[in-house]
Amino acid sequence: MSAPTPETVPSSDSARASLEALRTEIGKAVVGQDPAVTGLVVALLCRGHVLLEGVPGVAKTLLVRTLAAALELDTRRVQFTPDLMPSDVTGSLVYDTRTAEFSFQPGPVFTNLLLADEINRTPPKTQSSLLEAMEERQVTVDGTPRPLPEPFLVAATQNPVEYEGTYPLPEAQLDRFLLKLTVPLPSREDEINVLTRHAQGFDPRDLKAAGVRPVAGPAELEAAREAVTKVTVSAEIAGYVVDICRATRESPSLALGVSPRGATALLSTSRAWAWLTGRDYVTPDDVKALALPTLRHRIQLRPEAEMEGVTTDSVLTSILAHVPVPR
Repeated sequence: MSAPTPETVPSSDSARASLEALRTEIGKAVVGQDPAVTGLVVALLCRGHVLLEGVPGVAKTLLVRTLAAALELDTRRVQFTPDLMPSDVTGSLVYDTRTAEFSFQPGPVFTNLLLADEINRTPPKTQSSLLEAMEERQVTVDGTPRPLPEPFLVAATQNPVEYEGTYPLPEAQLDRFLLKLTVPLPSREDEINVLTRHAQGFDPRDLKAAGVRPVAGPAELEAAREAVTKVTVSAEIAGYVVDICRATRESPSLALGVSPRGATALLSTSRAWAWLTGRDYVTPDDVKALALPTLRHRIQLRPEAEMEGVTTDSVLTSILAHVPVPR
């Protein structure tokens, strides 16, 4: 796709309006998951990746597919299983008998939105095959680096209640995800809405029939990313972010606190959220709004705290309540 000419580059306001329209468009197929939608948009703006945690059947796959359709982005899904090989994700060299040469066959990672379904069901070797793609945005096969499409986002899912036969993601890989979003079961009203739609003929495999159409594209997304970089951060806000992260390292309930990479991530997501809400500066409320999804997977509970029923979210909520807010 060719780069937009200066005359066709969307303004910051039009890019924001296009991304705000995503909620309405995705709502045609997915009911009641606004926080997850917002988190995915924030991740796209920050060039980050998302870990989606929820029980099966809460529309995680449908959410990613609908987001891709509404943004005119290519998407692929990989079901992670114990026998999945790294080359099944990244691609491999294939011998061509006609030319007597090896040629590279791209894997499903060569897409805009990669849905890594049940990522914790595959062994660490295959999990780690995504690390280079997530961090460097390229895949190296036989010593040759191959760049991935832009934009590129990994949306990985995992089941929070079934751990038999799984391989928990190591801290180093968890830290590569910008956000960890929880996808809850719908409320009674939302679930009735879901059933009503299906009774009326809704087919989750046919998004066009549901009326989902592109409301933004790569040009709007690039304009939005550029606008986010211009959101100002005061010294007080930077100090507030650092104080929150340092408090996690001193919490008696935690064995592992937030690293400086996590502090950088919180600053980035706060700027994206500030821009999405129509401001060109970050407030303490922006930091608070993104603290849990940005930090919950970057901390580790002590075993004794876990036995007492303490959760990462409760620890972070307590820290946010006690760290002084800048005036």
